[in-house]
Amino acid sequence: MQGKTGDRIIVESEKVGTKSREGEILEAIESPSGGHYLVRWADGHESDFRPAGGSARIISTGTWKRP
Repeated sequence: MQGKTGDRIIVESEKVGTKSREGEILEAIESPSGGHYLVRWADGHESDFRPAGGSARIISTGTWKRP
């Protein structure tokens, strides 16, 4: 999974009945331990996010439209 600045990221919940989280990638950060992202979440807060395998999906900037 490779995301870039401007892409959307959606993180599915592991708990049944809990909503997924969605945000915009502000920065893709490469590191020896693997890539991670600075994300602005839909609720407005920003955080460093390191996705585990299969926990997130990336929607490329070219495939979605801003509301």
